[in-house]
Amino acid sequence: MKNKAILISFFAFIFLATSCSDDYSFSLETPKKTTLNQTIKVSLKEKNDKEIKNIQFFVNGKEVSSEGNSVTINTTDLGVGKHSVSALTFFEGGSKKTNNSFEVFADKPYQAYTYKIINTFPHDTKAYTQGLEYYNGYLYETTGRNGQSTLRKVEIETGNVLQKVDLDKKYFGEGMTIVNGKIIWLTWQAKKGFVFDLETFKQEKEFAYNKSKEGWGLTHNETELIKSDGSNKIWFLDKETQQEKHFIQAYNHKQSISQLNELELIDGKIYANYWQKPLIAIINPDNGVVEGIVDLRGLKAEMEKTQKLKEQDDVLNGIAYDAENKRLFVTGKNWGKLFEIELIKK
Repeated sequence: MKNKAILISFFAFIFLATSCSDDYSFSLETPKKTTLNQTIKVSLKEKNDKEIKNIQFFVNGKEVSSEGNSVTINTTDLGVGKHSVSALTFFEGGSKKTNNSFEVFADKPYQAYTYKIINTFPHDTKAYTQGLEYYNGYLYETTGRNGQSTLRKVEIETGNVLQKVDLDKKYFGEGMTIVNGKIIWLTWQAKKGFVFDLETFKQEKEFAYNKSKEGWGLTHNETELIKSDGSNKIWFLDKETQQEKHFIQAYNHKQSISQLNELELIDGKIYANYWQKPLIAIINPDNGVVEGIVDLRGLKAEMEKTQKLKEQDDVLNGIAYDAENKRLFVTGKNWGKLFEIELIKK
């Protein structure tokens, strides 16, 4: 009987708490769209004028200081993209969490670029290019597709493959980068990457990435790996452990830029191929703003003078940069040419 009485009391408490909670009706009011470098105010409203004891506000899951029933947010601190905001409200007999979101766009238009061709070099038409990087006078390239994924060292002037290793046939190889004598190589949907020795091409270890959607492009700065996952997100990983730390979202002044693919860091900015579009986005790594877009449609037309390209497969992909000599290289999947180009402002 005692246990039964306790059980009845417990359910009575739950009923009363729920009933009390149902008396409260909250709305979290925030502007849906704003721009970078703006200050916005988010306010919690209780429609029935019920008494509230305390409110805790959270932006992207992190608690922020507030003033009464509102919080002031500086979008500069967040960067561009979609951001979540929530309020946890405490009152007599219970609590409620109310959620909303807002979207931050760049506060000015991007710079448009075209190009001129400086040099043209041979490229293997059987290379389904996923990753491309310049290092010590050579190009290092990874190719994709199950059963066809390879890691290569390539002579620029001739396109000759000097060294090559195959990835296990069960994996679809993606982007790569070179860090401290190691080649870091991603796979597409296996949630797994590999570390190879730069000199021997011997695989040394593997690592997992669990937060990002997939593995697409890869580059690095002085302290972190920088990874795309096929969305508008660009992830930053620990260089030593390869564990994901945080991400930015790529936006210009009008829209989100998704399906970002092969990456290269050039003069502190992230250059990213669009999947299946002959464009490159130039992205600020601090806030996600797309500061420039490079139109390379003419390169596709140039390729089609000598090679029939498959619309869905033989697309622009591959960016490499020779920082010492300021040379920018681009190519495409199965393209027979590697282009050295110079960017020109429109």
